[in-house]
Amino acid sequence: MSKDRIRVAVIIGSVRKGRFGPTVARWFVEQARQRNGVEVDVIDLAEAPLPVTITDEPAPGVAAVLGDLSPRVEQADAFVVVTPEYNHGYPASLKCMIDWHFTQWQAKPVGFVSYGGLAGGVRAVEQLRQVFAELHAMTIRDMVSFHGAWQQFDSDGRPTHPEGCNAAAKVMLDQLVWWAEALRDARYRRPYRA
Repeated sequence: MSKDRIRVAVIIGSVRKGRFGPTVARWFVEQARQRNGVEVDVIDLAEAPLPVTITDEPAPGVAAVLGDLSPRVEQADAFVVVTPEYNHGYPASLKCMIDWHFTQWQAKPVGFVSYGGLAGGVRAVEQLRQVFAELHAMTIRDMVSFHGAWQQFDSDGRPTHPEGCNAAAKVMLDQLVWWAEALRDARYRRPYRA
């Protein structure tokens, strides 16, 4: 089982006009795809709009979005959330997407790449750690954070000083893959029950 590729879903949390998330996500996806045995699926929440009203009988348009999105979340072995910090927290679009799912998160690792101003999105990640703990997911200790993110990337969307962020991504990915393999093997041997 552990010899199979690890499926990592990279979730772009921001849906705001003029958002910077896709730039940060493109850099991270490039880092992840350099690793042997890792398969990346990018989930851009701007392309998967979900309403805040959660129901057992979603409208046809919502059901269609969930029909595409939910299997991708289910099939992921691990997640990396790319999040900005809005008003000392994470985006509502991200919370909405998280809350539309439950069992899909269980016994899987979640890593974080955050960005923002002086705080670099760290406060958003601290809140997300609490949310994912409630969903029985395992958050990765080390993360990547871009403080003053708009000055950290050049006009082509590449980090201006890649050594630090590339090293941080490697550490986080090392931990994420370790946990993804361990938890996938454990789920295979004994399905997780919350």
